[in-house]
Amino acid sequence: MIFKYKGINQEGKKVSDRVEALSLDEAKSKLKSMGVIYQTLKEDQASLFENISFGGKYKIPAKELASLSRELSMYIRSGITIVSALKIVQTHYEKNKKMKLFLTTVSTHLDEGQNFYSALEAQTIVELPPFFKESIKVSESGGILDEVLLELSRFLKEQDRIQKEIKGAFAYPSFMIIISLVMIAFMLTFVVPQITGIFKSMDQELPAATQFVIAAGEFFSNNFQILLAIIFAAVVIFVTLKKKVYAFAYGVDKLILKLPLFGAIALKSELARFSYIASLLTRSGVTFVQTINLSANILNNRVIKELFVDASKKVVEGKLLSKALNEHSTKIDNAFIQSIALGEETSQLENVLSNVSDLYFEENRDKISLLLTLLEPSLMLFVGGSIGFIVAAMLLPIFSMSIQ
Repeated sequence: MIFKYKGINQEGKKVSDRVEALSLDEAKSKLKSMGVIYQTLKEDQASLFENISFGGKYKIPAKELASLSRELSMYIRSGITIVSALKIVQTHYEKNKKMKLFLTTVSTHLDEGQNFYSALEAQTIVELPPFFKESIKVSESGGILDEVLLELSRFLKEQDRIQKEIKGAFAYPSFMIIISLVMIAFMLTFVVPQITGIFKSMDQELPAATQFVIAAGEFFSNNFQILLAIIFAAVVIFVTLKKKVYAFAYGVDKLILKLPLFGAIALKSELARFSYIASLLTRSGVTFVQTINLSANILNNRVIKELFVDASKKVVEGKLLSKALNEHSTKIDNAFIQSIALGEETSQLENVLSNVSDLYFEENRDKISLLLTLLEPSLMLFVGGSIGFIVAAMLLPIFSMSIQ
């Protein structure tokens, strides 16, 4: 629960903030340990409502988590304790109430004697990726917290950059598709019906193209609201099924992998992400089976995720990862399996995974560039051709009248 308080701190200044606690008594105890004499202390109803409305914990954006990890790493390397580092970082999030409350809560748990990993696990403000927490856990016991935080920062920043690149690359094609569909729907719904009246007065048979456009225009004009409702309902049903029904989501992910070009991009993207985080976790000292499971958890495609989870079970039984992947019913890139086998044979799996990640990220950039090169003229041709066909179909009867 979140409690809101007003009071006076150790320096005699008035303070107003929030604190996380399981009960009112625990909240009072935490304020006492923080040196705050509270004047008012009550449960924050707004925060509870927010949690119910938006489904729970705050998800920190990858860029923000990368920045936080980098800052903490720099402070720890400078000889500052994690407790002091967190208190310094808190001052950078005065405008972000969720992040400030998260950092305050973690600091309180640390003051109570917990380690950094336990403090992250105990807080209920934000949702952290499992691989992030496991890396912290292992790095603390190995005394390499600053190094792992820096590596996590690089990984998260790289993931954020790649996602922005993909979104930016598909922004223009998406815009063109939406605009073209809106223009075609507008012409068929509003423009074509206005011209149709002219052709009704003619005592001649209309060309097939004109009849088709007129029929399409009448259909869109008479069923415009119904079509919008159907599209909206279809989107809602699709999103709901993808979230709630695992078999449906699995089928969609399987279909994506089978798509020409798009499937290859999706597969390489997932394998690259798996390789990068697996390399990081292996370097941090996480056991190999746990590394596979944690790396699989960050994947978006359920088919690939299930493949690695099943493979990890066979690794527990004593099999090599490369053999477990090769024997699975779902087949993935042979080059990836051969790279894993080479890493296992030479005991250089960490370096091999890192190299595979870089290679696949680079391949995807080239494929996306090629896709955009082909997509842009194709979209222009589609838009121009569609509108040109509608205009030509409307002009054909006029031309035929002038010839007669």
